[in-house]
Amino acid sequence: MKKRKAQVTIFIIAGILIFTAVVFFFLFRQGVIPGIGEKPEENPGGFLEICIEDKLIEGVELISSQGGYIENSLNRTFKFSDEKDFTDISYLCYNQNYYLPCINQEPMLIQHLKAEVKEYVLDDVKKCFDNLVLSLDRRGYVVDATYNGFEIEFATKKIIIDINGKIILTKSGETAKQENLQIIIPSRFYDLAVVVQEIVSQEARFCNFEHLGFMLFYPKFNIEKFRTGDGIIIYTVQHKDTQEEFKFAVRSCVIPPGM
Repeated sequence: MKKRKAQVTIFIIAGILIFTAVVFFFLFRQGVIPGIGEKPEENPGGFLEICIEDKLIEGVELISSQGGYIENSLNRTFKFSDEKDFTDISYLCYNQNYYLPCINQEPMLIQHLKAEVKEYVLDDVKKCFDNLVLSLDRRGYVVDATYNGFEIEFATKKIIIDINGKIILTKSGETAKQENLQIIIPSRFYDLAVVVQEIVSQEARFCNFEHLGFMLFYPKFNIEKFRTGDGIIIYTVQHKDTQEEFKFAVRSCVIPPGM
């Protein structure tokens, strides 16, 4: 009986040690969950990530659902049967005439999307930077801060915000400097945009995109091609790993009604 109790005690202690080790691993591993439980002066990038992440994701989802635009007059108002509301889905390839191939509306799609996302978070990035400075000031630092805007960069699996700014902190006779702050938000937006760019290119050249063949070569993507009664195509490109989607419209080589 004593032997069993001793074994149970050993297992309990081992379990506690393993649990503690896992907790400390996640608490001290850098970059996995930036900013949580940390002081802003110790991890300003993490502070900014938490501040801007929701707004950035909101903007990306809006732009992705509307064909790559915050607002655009060249669109098709559409609603799938499983959706509650109609959405103005922009044409990324369009020709108002019959029979003719569509014209690519955004030949530099990636650059266009960067500009749209930047416009959506423009004010919020500045507010987050100001909030960081205010938080540092409240902690007793003398803060000398300079903000000169930011740039948006896309990469596979992430969106990067590079802030062109500098923060000099002084406290108790010691000075520290932080500059060129970077915010990294996980996202498949860039990967989706590359696929969308290829679809539009082929629609403009061939009046068609063979989505089934494409999915065989790139199984991480699911592409749905819905053709409306008047010949408009609504594409939905989804990344299977994250369920992120990009929807856009195409009007290409449309045959007149009755033909």
